[in-house]
Amino acid sequence: MADLTPRQAAILKSIIEEFIATARPVGSQAIEKKLSLGVCPATIRNEMVRLAEMGYLYKAHASSGRLPTTMGLKFYVRQLMEPDKLSVAEEIGIKDALWEHRHSFDTLLQQAARELARRSHQMALALTEQGDFSMAGVANLLDEPEFLDIDVTKSVLLLLDQLDFWRQLLENAFSEEHHDFSLLLGAELGEEELEPCGLIYQTYEVGPHRGIIGVLGPARQNYRQVIPLVSYFAKTLTEIGQ
Repeated sequence: MADLTPRQAAILKSIIEEFIATARPVGSQAIEKKLSLGVCPATIRNEMVRLAEMGYLYKAHASSGRLPTTMGLKFYVRQLMEPDKLSVAEEIGIKDALWEHRHSFDTLLQQAARELARRSHQMALALTEQGDFSMAGVANLLDEPEFLDIDVTKSVLLLLDQLDFWRQLLENAFSEEHHDFSLLLGAELGEEELEPCGLIYQTYEVGPHRGIIGVLGPARQNYRQVIPLVSYFAKTLTEIGQ
């Protein structure tokens, strides 16, 4: 598993999931309580130091705890996370919510964004190569501690008006060979103030329309739930267009 030992991977996974749940730096004692590794907090602290040296964690200011870096979060999402599986009821509910709007693409896009925002509890967006842009759930951001910082929230709202950013995002999304989800974190969004933020998105095709649908929120999103949701919405939109 990359350059990590099984113990280091277990510690990193536990730290990130604790950070996602609490939005606070994570210390060795919290990890000792969560994991049954049979080692003392000092050993866990040493492993956390190694994980920091390898670029997966960094030390929070004025705290002995650690936080995941962008590299650490991406490794967790791609290598350590076990995504939740949508229930049959959830899948049927999403299909029903979108299917009745299939005859009007603009309305379909708006409904997809609204429904994704409702189910993910984040801000959802859907856009096309033709410039159609729908978003919903902006108020959901205010439920997250990261967005109590007015500069962060302002930067997110300004990002929505940066058409060149979204055009480039679309080009990159459709130039990739895979059809899996994409994830941008922190500095990858292009602004220093967006460091606490993350964007998960996936491509879809509805008839002649191609675009992306995704969720913009904190970098510590509940990826286990949000990624399967984004993927299923993209899949369902594509199926409707066939």
